[in-house]
Amino acid sequence: MKLNHINIVLTDIPAAINLFEKHLGFNCIQNRKDAIAVLTNTDEFALVLWSSRLNKEHTVHYPENFHIGFYQPDKETVIAMYEKLKAENVVFQSEPKSIRNTFGFYFHFDSLLIEISVIPASFE
Repeated sequence: MKLNHINIVLTDIPAAINLFEKHLGFNCIQNRKDAIAVLTNTDEFALVLWSSRLNKEHTVHYPENFHIGFYQPDKETVIAMYEKLKAENVVFQSEPKSIRNTFGFYFHFDSLLIEISVIPASFE
């Protein structure tokens, strides 16, 4: 069985499209009036961005520690991504560092927590 898509709710769909295309390897294939957007990547994974304004309650609250993560091939790539993301509208939890059995960092974008880290088997 293969996970083929996930739907996340955010308040600013255009900004999210920019972030996911510019930094995280996605391409927007459909944008319905900045209310629902579908992005894909080279793994044919679909990321559906759903605007919180489509919900009766506009505030999005993900459970504590809920996040999505993106593996990078090495420590240098993680650091480079961190440096590039400094120019975006994100809130970092910390600089890149050892976390669990890998190296990476977390940042908040909109209501979502995102992890960027080295594939654990390749971290030394």
